[in-house]
Amino acid sequence: MVNGMVTKKVTVTLPEGQLERVRKLVAKGAVESVSGFVTDAVSMSLDDAEGYGAMLREGLERTGGPMTRKERAWADRILGIKPRRRKKTV
Repeated sequence: MVNGMVTKKVTVTLPEGQLERVRKLVAKGAVESVSGFVTDAVSMSLDDAEGYGAMLREGLERTGGPMTRKERAWADRILGIKPRRRKKTV
């Protein structure tokens, strides 16, 4: 965690096994704290998500843009995704 960074305290729920593993890393001195570990993990996850979004946009640009309805319906059938029902507006 960067010193001087503005932070906000939140509650995060983790599976017991994951928390125990993080605490063992803290005890070994491999990471500074549970909070520091979670901050780094969130930062990496955000970078990954943003990177994947950029890769997807680039791939779509190279292959002709977003999928058409017909292409999306085909992909949904192949992947076994059932069509969503549209909500009726009253």
